[in-house]
This record gives sequence, C-alpha cells and structure tokens, in this order.
Amino acid sequence: MGAIYWLRTAILLGLLTGVLLAIGAFIGGTAGITVALALALLMNFVSYWFSDKIVLAIYGAKELSEEQAPKLHEIASELAKKFNVPKPKLYLIETHSPNAFATGRDPKHASIAVTAGLLHALDKAELRAVLAHEFSHIKNRDVLVATIAATIAGAIAYIAYIARWLAIFSAFGSDEREENIISLIVLAIVAPVIALIIQLAISRAREYLADETAAKRASCARELISALRKLEHYSARVPLNANPGTAHLFIVNPLSANSIVNLFSTHPPIEARIKRLEKIA
Repeated sequence: MGAIYWLRTAILLGLLTGVLLAIGAFIGGTAGITVALALALLMNFVSYWFSDKIVLAIYGAKELSEEQAPKLHEIASELAKKFNVPKPKLYLIETHSPNAFATGRDPKHASIAVTAGLLHALDKAELRAVLAHEFSHIKNRDVLVATIAATIAGAIAYIAYIARWLAIFSAFGSDEREENIISLIVLAIVAPVIALIIQLAISRAREYLADETAAKRASCARELISALRKLEHYSARVPLNANPGTAHLFIVNPLSANSIVNLFSTHPPIEARIKRLEKIA
C-alpha cells in the first residue's frame, strides 16, 4: 500500500507543477515559465531551510528536556531505534487542545511538537502511537513533500494574483484583447483552486501513509485507532487556534470544525483512517 501512496503523491506533485507551468506559459510564454519555476525554487529553498523554525515560533513551542518529560523522551528514544532515524527534538505547545505535529527538513533536523492537552488526554500506549505517526512523517520525509506542494501552490496563487492585475490594467481595447482578459480572469480564479485541491489531496495521502507506517513499524494499529477517536472527540470540544497554513502538519485537523467538504480538508475523515487501520490491526 505504501508504494501506492508514493505513486499518488508523485502524480499529484506532477499535476501541481503542470498547473504552475501552464499559468506561467499563458501569462508570459517561455519567460513566464522561467519566472514561475524560479519563483517556485526560491520559495522551496526558503521553506526547506526555515519552515521548522517558523512553525515552532508561530505556536510558541518550548523545547522539552529529558528532566521535564522523561516519559516522552523514553518513547521517542525507543521509536527512533524502530524507525532507524535520529531522535528528534521534542517541543511542548501550551494549549489544552490535544494535537501534535512533526517538522524539519530531514530526519537529522527533525522536531516533534506535542500540546499539553495531548499529554493529558492520552495514556502511554496511545501517546506512543501518536509519536509513531509523527516519526512516520519524519521517516517518509513528508515535511519536505508538504513544503514542496505548499510552495508550488503558493507560487501559483501569486502568479494568479499578478494575472488579476494584468486583467484590470488591460481592461480596454480590441475584441481579441477582451477575450484574453476574460481568459486571464478565469485562469486567475480557477488555477489557485485547482492547486489548492491538489495540495490538499497530497496532504491526505501522506496522512494515510503515516498511519500505515506507524501501525506496521511500531505495531500500534489499535492504540492509534484509540488515540484518533480521543483526539477527534477532544479537538471538537477544545479547538486549537491554528494558523490555516500549518493545519496540514497536525495529526488531526485543528480546523476540522470549519471543514465543509472533504475535498477541501487537509486530513482524511477520522473514520476513513480508522477503517484502514482496522484492516492492519
């Protein structure tokens, strides 16, 4: 199953890049493609090196020493050996809403942040399962994949923004120019929506893969099912004031109460994730 998720991710990233190149070519031909690619590469470079520090700062995460959280460090040390990755730094976010996320450009520079609510809501076995899910993201380099997807989608949104202004400044002229203006407006509206849908589909595929990897490597399918049920219940009662741009990082969607359609959700439905885990269990 893991190979299927990797193939799906590769196809979706290819589609996302295709949308970026298409909108760049439409607006500026070969030069437009070059600008679009350069913009995407620049955004990827910045995100690759600094996104972990930015997201930890957004939530005021504080690093946890072994003296402060011996149980958490014990679990992390055990899982690091199971997943054959360096032990990541552990951080605490002071909020009652239970959640967790992994970040970092590669396994050697990874961090896992947990909320105070998560430590209170779960027992040790469930907490281990949640950490195993985050270790899976680190092992599968999902943070890098998500960063690439987000930056390409961001480049598309920026170019679409330019297209809207081009349409405004070119509002008067010949019939042919008016047709181009209409095309620009349609492209400026449709392209970012398509990019967002593809980006979110990538995010959902990576969540399924992280669940599967955790369940198999750490033998914790049932514990992860139990943890997901608890997190869904508590998160609905105690929502996390999360930045929408970082929602995809968390183990459960911190914005789930605002998600209207699964197509526009960063995470698969909890029940869908549980059904897949039950097959493994």
